[in-house]
Amino acid sequence: MKSRIYDFLTYTIISCIVVLMVYALTSLPDLPQARFSHSTGECVEVINYDKRFNYTCETLPSRYEHVWVQ
Repeated sequence: MKSRIYDFLTYTIISCIVVLMVYALTSLPDLPQARFSHSTGECVEVINYDKRFNYTCETLPSRYEHVWVQ
């Protein structure tokens, strides 16, 4: 009986981890890339990978990939 409970918990945890990894890998490419100047620390440009959005340095999204540039 104890073995069945441990097996169930193990399979449930592994399944949740796999689902979260798949979700992270599929949603990550949609994040816009905000490029910041290394010397000034200010936003230089925003690259939108999803055509539905048009983010700029003035209107940064709540989540984005932060990249330092020269």
